[in-house]
Amino acid sequence: MNGAPPPRSHGRLALRPTLKPRPLIEDAPDIARAWRATVLTIFPGLFPGPLAESLTGRALAEGLWSLQALDIRDFARDKHRSVDGPPAGGGPGMVMRPDVVAAAIDAAADGERPVIYLSPRGRPFGQARARELASGRGAILLCGRFEGVDQRVLDARDVEELSLGDFVLTGGEIAAMAVIDAAVRLLPGVLGNAASTVEESFSAGLLEAPHYTKPQRWEGREVPEVLLSGHHARIAEWRRSRAEALTRERRPDLWRAYVDPTGEAEQSGAQTSAATGGRGKD
Repeated sequence: MNGAPPPRSHGRLALRPTLKPRPLIEDAPDIARAWRATVLTIFPGLFPGPLAESLTGRALAEGLWSLQALDIRDFARDKHRSVDGPPAGGGPGMVMRPDVVAAAIDAAADGERPVIYLSPRGRPFGQARARELASGRGAILLCGRFEGVDQRVLDARDVEELSLGDFVLTGGEIAAMAVIDAAVRLLPGVLGNAASTVEESFSAGLLEAPHYTKPQRWEGREVPEVLLSGHHARIAEWRRSRAEALTRERRPDLWRAYVDPTGEAEQSGAQTSAATGGRGKD
């Protein structure tokens, strides 16, 4: 071969480590109709971040999904690239301007994907919404900063607000990564074992049962005997009972929905309370 490099195989995409996050986004193959995530942020350098690692990173490199980070400051209208202004009515902090944010949304909008604003006042994000997003064409995720985004642009662009929980982050970028990860892992071919998504927490309305592996005895603690029995029906029954017990103990809200999915018991209780003047039965 006279020292010449070996011929390159074109049968598989190469994974190239990099310390710069942006090129990984730009170099990912653009496979037609792949699931697409577009993030609107003033810190595009935060992406892909952890999304470039493990299974999501491999799926990104292989073109199973694509990621684009748009800098909201690119849509500013002054030389200082200002994206915020003081809150109307006074108060602390700054608010992201509707004209700048709207221009960023309009540049990304395609009529196929929902525009989602990550906000602590949004509806709770759950596994059901992750499945809905995974079954669609992708998502456009708006990451707020400062005190938030002018309400007018949220109303004018029919923006959906989602919350990861009852806490506040410094910005929406980490929340956007969580939403993307939750959806991407459900895409065909990303996890490899489709059964993993069937048996995990929330898939059946319950928290997941505990997991165990080797060694059989560790620090005086044993793997539950039933899991070593080879009796699949007994194992399934044990896992179901443990999932129910954990859900009842740790997530009463999920347990109520599990045992009464129609909410009839709650409605009946409310009607009884109303009929008795709120005192309940004597």
